Amino acid sequence: MDIISRIHKSTTYLSHDFLGGPRLLKFNWVINFQKGMTIFWVLGLMLVYDNFTPQAWVYLALHGSYGIIWIFKDVTFPDSKWQTRITFGGAAMAVLAVLGPYWVAPYLLISPILGESHSAVGWFGLSSAIFIYALGLTLMLTADAQKYFTLKLQKGLITSGMFSRIRHPNYLGEMLIYGSFALIVHHWIPWVILAYVWLGYFWVNILMKERSMSRYPEWKEYKARSAYLIPYIL
Repeated sequence: MDIISRIHKSTTYLSHDFLGGPRLLKFNWVINFQKGMTIFWVLGLMLVYDNFTPQAWVYLALHGSYGIIWIFKDVTFPDSKWQTRITFGGAAMAVLAVLGPYWVAPYLLISPILGESHSAVGWFGLSSAIFIYALGLTLMLTADAQKYFTLKLQKGLITSGMFSRIRHPNYLGEMLIYGSFALIVHHWIPWVILAYVWLGYFWVNILMKERSMSRYPEWKEYKARSAYLIPYIL
């Protein structure tokens, strides 16, 4: 077993079977709870620290709306990989190791922990974050919707539409979304957290998905004309 398979096996165990026991929870319940509570977490931070700056309001609007939109997406066209049952230990690890760290960014932005030396992102940064967020949200929703409705009609490798030039547009969308949040915080810590998630989870899942897709006869031709995430770059 190679290193990628080992990492995938380990992360799957931690997020699905940690500590053992009955699998009473659906993975999407845990994800939806964390994402849905984000708007209350950010608003609570604003109230506790009396921080109502434009940066805080924009962050609340973007990250808060993303959580609500994610739940709508899960109800309308759910991803089958999030429908699996997990243990309570797995749910706890999923929150602590992956989902929970996403809440560090708004805490850094809104609380005074970074001190007065931390400079707030300006209007150009806020505008850029909004633009990147909108682009990422469009990519993620469109790709997930295409995958869901296409597979309902025909099983197999999806090589058209959003997937024609990018093999994993939904992951790219997620990265742009969370990158926009980190941009607002204007500090290196959120980027370290994102690097940990993107390399430890996203990239491993992408490589495992590539291996699964390679069983289709049209895989070689499709791989030759498409990219992982960004055409002609990556």
